This record gives sequence, structure tokens and C-alpha cells, in this order.
Amino acid sequence: MPDPSSSSELAAGLTFGFALALMAGLLLRFWLVSRQIRHVARHRGELPAGFANTVSLSAHQKAADYTIAKTRLGLLELALGAGVLLCWTLLGGISALNSFLLSALGGGGMVQQLAVLASFAVISALLDLPLGLYQTFSVEQTFGFNKTTPKLWLLDFVKSSLLGALIGLPIAALILWLMGAAGAQWWIWAWGTWVGFNLLLLWALPTFIAPLFNKFTALEDGAIKTQVTALMARCGFAAKGLFVMDGSKRSAHGNAYFTGFGSAKRVVFYDTLLAKLSPDEIAAVLAHELGHFKHRHLSRRMLLLFGTSLLAFAMLGWLANQSWFYAGLGVTPNLDAPNDALALLLFMISAPLLSFFISPVFSAMSRRDEFQADAYAVAHTSGQDLATALLKLYEDNASTLTPDPVYVRFYYSHPPASERLARLLGP
Repeated sequence: MPDPSSSSELAAGLTFGFALALMAGLLLRFWLVSRQIRHVARHRGELPAGFANTVSLSAHQKAADYTIAKTRLGLLELALGAGVLLCWTLLGGISALNSFLLSALGGGGMVQQLAVLASFAVISALLDLPLGLYQTFSVEQTFGFNKTTPKLWLLDFVKSSLLGALIGLPIAALILWLMGAAGAQWWIWAWGTWVGFNLLLLWALPTFIAPLFNKFTALEDGAIKTQVTALMARCGFAAKGLFVMDGSKRSAHGNAYFTGFGSAKRVVFYDTLLAKLSPDEIAAVLAHELGHFKHRHLSRRMLLLFGTSLLAFAMLGWLANQSWFYAGLGVTPNLDAPNDALALLLFMISAPLLSFFISPVFSAMSRRDEFQADAYAVAHTSGQDLATALLKLYEDNASTLTPDPVYVRFYYSHPPASERLARLLGP
């Protein structure tokens, strides 16, 4: 049997390490957010060099104000998120929820374990609700981006909640069953299940899930379709279809993306994007997305995700059998019932504390990929067309032209406008 004193020491060490990581992460995030707010506010009154003839001062100031408003809301989210995490863990929230459901459901079978996970998800969603509503109906509304109505928002919320339950509960039940029935190597089977589930979602998303929320229509014949079709032929790229999504019913933001994989790939344009860009500019934006496929960025990211998730499942497979893992995070493990749901929950909410500190590495990789995709677009279309398209999108989405450089290194998956356009247009 494990030495009780050793287990207590490990639990105390984990408690200290968790609290330290939580505090250090919170302070670092606060520092980064504060830098971003100060930097954007300091440069609000003057356009950066190189943009004087392409962006109006009013558009630049709107972007600055929008960025500051969102970032200030982020400060509140950070504080509340840290407080909620502390309540769930070291202050006993998860332990109390588990004890209540054990008593209410008369034991710790599969139903009780699923109830723990479902209850945690519901309570967390309700706690996030006020800030989400404020973001949509105050911040986005103030700056003219929100197009959704309370009725549509409620309908989306109901649909997404039901969809989450229909998808999430079966996969959670399967993983919990594997944890209890597949022996010491259950985590390998659980990881394989998780990988298969994600691949299934990639296939199902464009065909079955996305149409529940948006209307997709085939891109009509015309200059845009001609340009896009010719570009895809030059690049040797085949897709199942070209579609337009009614994004304007929820937001004024524009975008374009690929979805699906293999022969089921399709190209989707927001209707807001088509309304803002010329056919040449749309082709340049599409060429950028094609660049991601040609450089296998999406495949590499997926492999990286699957690789890191394998390590995570292996770690969980070990931690789930350590009593100090539960005690160190404020949870009293069940003595006469499985602790699998508790292990899953604790791991899912504590792992992000450490992953944040290595986020600059992944952000840098993503920015590198964006530069490569831009270079591919320039090789197959026009760098000037891509630059003007990006400028329109930066302006229409109110993306600041003057982000804080340190904040960029942590949070930006895309290069800032100044760096990106400098490479596209040259000296």
C-alpha cells in the first residue's frame, strides 16, 4: 500500500503547485492584457506608418476602441474564471457536487458519473452566460457587428445545448466505460476513441451539424465563381462544392474557410465577405486558404493535436490511480464508487494552467504557417489583391493595426497587419 505520509506530502505539493500556477498564470495574463490596452490606447490618435493612404483615422480609432472594449471584458473574464476554478477545486465545489449526486442517485454507477460531468458542464455554461450575453448584445452591438436577435440567440443556445448533450454524453459514457473495463491500458483505447470521434466530427460538421445553424447555398455563376474555379484548377485542388453561408444574420464580420476532409472538402464563403471584396480579392483570400492545404498545415496541426492528446491520456491514465491527485485538487475520492468522472474532470480543468505557458510556441508556429500561406497566395494570384483584401477585412472587422508586440507573441495566431502587409507589398 502507498505510504500515507508520502501521499499527503504529494497532495500538499500538488495543492501548492496548482495554486502557484493559477496565480502566476493569472498575473501573467493580467500583465499581457494591461499591456495590450495601454499600447492600443497610446497609438489610437495616429495611424501607423504605411497606412496613412489606405486606412482612415476614424476606422483606426474604431478598431482601437473595439479592441480595448473586448480586452477590458477579457480582464473581467480572467478574474471570474480564476475565481470559479478555485471554487471548483481547492474550495471543494467538485467534491460537494459529487457527494450530492452520490446521495441523490443512490450510488456511483455510470448514471451518477455522467451526472457529475453533465452538471459541471451546465453550471459552467450558466456562469459564462452573463458575460457572453454582454459581449454579444453590448460590445458587439455598440460597434455595429451584432446582427443576431434575442430570439435567434436563444434558438442557437437551445440547439447547441441539445447537440452538446447528444454528442457529448455518449462519448463521455464510452470513455468512462473504457476506464472501468479496459484494464490498466484503458487510456490507449480511450485515446483511439477520441481520435475516431474527432475524425467523425470533421466529416459530419459540414453535412449535418453546420446546416442546423446556418443556411448554405451553392455559389451562383458569375465573376466570383469563374475566378475561384480557375484558381482551384491552376492549383490542382478539388472540392465537393462552393457554398455561401448566411453569416450576416448573426454578425457583420466576414470570413471564408474550408471544411470537411478528403473528397468531402468544401469551400464556404460568408455572404458578408462576398459583399465586401472584389472577385480578384476573393480569389486571393481563397489562394491563401489553399496554401494551408498545399503546405499540409492542417494535417500537421491535426497530427500534433493527436500526439499531444496521446501524452495527455497517458498522464491521465497514471494520475487517475493516485489518491493524492484528487486530494491535492480539493476533491475527496470515492471509496466505494469509481472515481473516473472525477479524474476526467480534474484533468480537463487543470491541464490548461500549464499549457498557457507554452502557448507562445504554438502561436509562433501558427504565424509562420500564415506567412507561408500568404506566399503561396502571392505565387498564384496577386499580392496586391491579397493586401487590399486583408486591409478591407482588418477595417471591417475592426482589427487593431497597433497591437502590443508581447501580447502578439502569446495570443496572435495570425501575424499583425503591419508585419503581414510588409511581406506582401515589400519595401
